[in-house]
Amino acid sequence: MKLKVILTGATGMVGEGVLLECLRDPNVEQVLSVGRRPSGHTHPKLREILHADFHDLAPIQDQLTGYDACFFCLGVSSVGLKEPEYRRATYDLTLHFAQTLLPRNPDLTFCYVSGAGTDGTLQSRQMWARVKGQTENELLGLGFKQAYMFRPGMLRPTPGQQHVLSYYKYFGWLYPVLRTLTPRFVSTLAELGRAMLTVTRRGYAKPVLEVPDIVAVAKKQAFDPGASILNKA
Repeated sequence: MKLKVILTGATGMVGEGVLLECLRDPNVEQVLSVGRRPSGHTHPKLREILHADFHDLAPIQDQLTGYDACFFCLGVSSVGLKEPEYRRATYDLTLHFAQTLLPRNPDLTFCYVSGAGTDGTLQSRQMWARVKGQTENELLGLGFKQAYMFRPGMLRPTPGQQHVLSYYKYFGWLYPVLRTLTPRFVSTLAELGRAMLTVTRRGYAKPVLEVPDIVAVAKKQAFDPGASILNKA
């Protein structure tokens, strides 16, 4: 199945890592990166739309038609933000993007990156966990052909990435240790990207993928690309 993918967040560490996996995959036909700034990458598969205001997609909405998947990797830190500001930048923005895509792409699979600790019950004391949880819940109820919520923990960047969080150079050396001691909380960005591509093609039994799910799905793609993982969580 050749895929045409819309991707957001390509200038962030997560989005760039997912973008690189899409560009490497021979069964991805086209990637449309929608962002405020250029991704910094060029590739025959890659097309970019630069758009400043994600709360107003009317100027570009006609270009968002005919795609198989959206990998929504755009996000902001909650540090220093009050709940109304964070909600507007997370819940409002994401839902507006999804609601713009849905009528134009009725067979689209929507993959959303939230994060480990997201609370779908909305009972968490952490503001960001409740907002992300509500965002997940709303996305799952919109009516996409498939929708999957990804909750990665610590992520190891892909070699050659341009957009890596500054703190990683101080803590990245811990990744091999944490992968051994706490495998339920760490994965690679390559695994995240492969998992998104795999659930788009073959489905998955659960709509919310925690780190062990992400790693398991990525391995199935790597070692048995023809196997269906639908209902085999």
